[in-house]
Amino acid sequence: SMPFAQVHYPFENQQWFDEHSPADFIVEYIGQTRGWFYTLHILATALFDKPAFEACISHGIVLGSDGNKMSKSLRNYPDVSEVFDRDGADAMRWFLMASPILRGGNLVVTEQGIRDCVRQVMIPLWNSWSFFGLYANLAGHEAQAVSDASALEDPLDRYVLAKLGQWVREMTDQLDSYAIAEACESTRVFLDVLTNWYIRGSRERFWDGTSPQPFDTLHTVLETVCRVVAPLLPLTTEEIWRGLTGGRSVHLTDWPQADALPADDTLVAAMDAVREVCSAGSALRKAAGLRVRLPLTSLDVAVPDPALLHGFEDIVAGELNLKRVRFIDVESDEAAAHGLSSSLTVHARVAGPRLGKEVQTAIKGSKTGDWSLDADGVVTSGGIALVEGEYTLEQVATSSDDVAISVLPGGGFVALDYASWQPARLRSLLVCASNGQFKEPEMAAFSQRLDAPGMGEPERRV
Repeated sequence: SMPFAQVHYPFENQQWFDEHSPADFIVEYIGQTRGWFYTLHILATALFDKPAFEACISHGIVLGSDGNKMSKSLRNYPDVSEVFDRDGADAMRWFLMASPILRGGNLVVTEQGIRDCVRQVMIPLWNSWSFFGLYANLAGHEAQAVSDASALEDPLDRYVLAKLGQWVREMTDQLDSYAIAEACESTRVFLDVLTNWYIRGSRERFWDGTSPQPFDTLHTVLETVCRVVAPLLPLTTEEIWRGLTGGRSVHLTDWPQADALPADDTLVAAMDAVREVCSAGSALRKAAGLRVRLPLTSLDVAVPDPALLHGFEDIVAGELNLKRVRFIDVESDEAAAHGLSSSLTVHARVAGPRLGKEVQTAIKGSKTGDWSLDADGVVTSGGIALVEGEYTLEQVATSSDDVAISVLPGGGFVALDYASWQPARLRSLLVCASNGQFKEPEMAAFSQRLDAPGMGEPERRV
């Protein structure tokens, strides 16, 4: 077996064996834990007093769509030729590598699972390349790699390059440790940032086409992404990279050096927080049935460090269609005026073994408000001190008819003013009516809305 018998060792190839043992990497079905893996360990330890391999991936069982072990006789799996023709070989490759199977888990192979990989990863990457190619050609700009990120004027350009550097470092660590599924997830998350934040937020600059900076930035990102993802999506990245650079092959290039990429942890932390704010605000709009096209007046963002976010008000206002955005301290009186409160939950199964019958007293205290948090961080409920892990302490937002509140994952909350949506909608309707965008039935409905309470006096109708 490898690395012994494959070269007829010890009868020949002594030097080759000495240079190549132990093996860098092996992979086999998890059932070989008691077979091949065990045999290799015994031989290497008994003969050479060292391991047989440096790294190992032990994969789980590949199951068919019916949940049974994949079998040629049962034909319980998608037709491989059809999958390759429709989705491509890269889709199947990514589906397998992004799954729990590389960590010893089982995997059910379904056509929908493969198509999800195409939708979540391959299409965003390809669309980013298509978007770049379209507008770079229209602008007549030959993009180049960004040499000095500090010279970039738009914070979105500096942010995506700094985020790229973080991602390359993360991918390097994950692939070096054979955490392939984790590397696939990191790639999906980064592509989401690239497409749904950077490109979407920079569209007007690409449409304008006068500044080379967004083109150079996106070119740098795509070229680097292709080199990093090439082991995972070899065919897709080859096509994109050759189109970007005109080079021979992405697989003949060097791995990107993370230290050579821009680093700005402060900007990344701030912009990530802004993304959280926009996500929370968008969720509040969706829950209330208020589309982004409808302008609202204000959003208060209460965070532990509001100074970190100053300067990004316009980005939040543009994303959520707001007239005003305020960043305030979560400990300030302005934040307290929104009525955010704390909630304590006692975990009976965790605290029960230590507290015994007293756990019911602690639970009652958490529900009745008879609990406190002292300066040392010790939580006491019903007169009983709790230890970490026995409880969950979280902020609870109480929305009203005028304001909707959502707690942020990184601490703090956002408060979206609903009280002003009626006048704001009135202004939108007036613009539509003046432009002749309403048909007769819509105009009748519009007139009824103007007569409704809070929408203005009838004599002021247009």
